[in-house]
Amino acid sequence: MNYDMILCGVGGQGGISISVIIAKAAMAEGFRVKQSEIHGMAQRGGEVLAHLRISTEEPASPSIPLGAADLLLSFEPLEALRHARTLSVTGGSLISAIAPVKNITNYPDLEALLSELRALPRVFLVDADAIAKAAGNARAANMVLVGLASTLMPISPGRLEEETTAFFARKGQAVVDANIAAFREGRLLR
Repeated sequence: MNYDMILCGVGGQGGISISVIIAKAAMAEGFRVKQSEIHGMAQRGGEVLAHLRISTEEPASPSIPLGAADLLLSFEPLEALRHARTLSVTGGSLISAIAPVKNITNYPDLEALLSELRALPRVFLVDADAIAKAAGNARAANMVLVGLASTLMPISPGRLEEETTAFFARKGQAVVDANIAAFREGRLLR
């Protein structure tokens, strides 16, 4: 079994942290994992990209070839469109937040951008910010997306919750609870 996912967004959105949570959950379930990260001017809102390969065998490379990703998990819609060509045409799924991070002066029209994303096969566009806020913490938007993604990944939701709890424990129980609630709300979206 091989499952390849790409996580993308911009600096400050927590994409690398989410990649670490998923990777640790996969390893705890006995999978072999390889991860590769790109931090392009991440501190200034630049690109953040993580390749995450989960397998029952040792993955050959940490990089996922174009057209081979089973899942593209995007925390920002323009980044989703930019990396859409990485998806497998035979079954890849795209999950993206709809809230833009307008870190460039010529950011495209949001409705036109979302329309382009909707035209792709197997797309889930999510108002993760609103769902996370309703779950108790607007900053837990990424966990809404992970919750939805967990319905596609070969990792048990319980294990993802355990790793989420461990990751956020140092920030206090309220933060842990909000992230778990956001994760569970995301699972209900599918």
